[in-house]
Amino acid sequence: MASDYNATIIEEFRATGGHPGGDWAGTPMILIHHIGARSGIERVTPLGYLPVGGDRFAVVASNGGSPSHPAWYHNLKANPVVTAEVGARTLTVVAEELDDTARAELWPALVARFPTVGTYQATTARQIPVLILTAA
Repeated sequence: MASDYNATIIEEFRATGGHPGGDWAGTPMILIHHIGARSGIERVTPLGYLPVGGDRFAVVASNGGSPSHPAWYHNLKANPVVTAEVGARTLTVVAEELDDTARAELWPALVARFPTVGTYQATTARQIPVLILTAA
């Protein structure tokens, strides 16, 4: 179950100061605390990220290449100011979706760092959104 999987990653993230092992070993990871757009319930989701300078982090709403955006994407669009855990730090970030031009500029770097992102884009008709989380 995805929630059990995420719970295990979150626990390991926190126990290791932001450096989980296994499939996530060596992947920069961020935990986002987002508020459900419909439910109002806070959830925590682990995401890989690409550092884009300073306290700015690019995240990709790939949802494994499925035809729909992940729930966390909709939650960030509805409530873009959230808490994030990066390493041992906790910060407030503001999520902003990149426009087509900015996305196109960053996309090659994302695919170079996370090749599965390119595979996911190839398997879905939707354009996979890229968001920048910027420390407030």
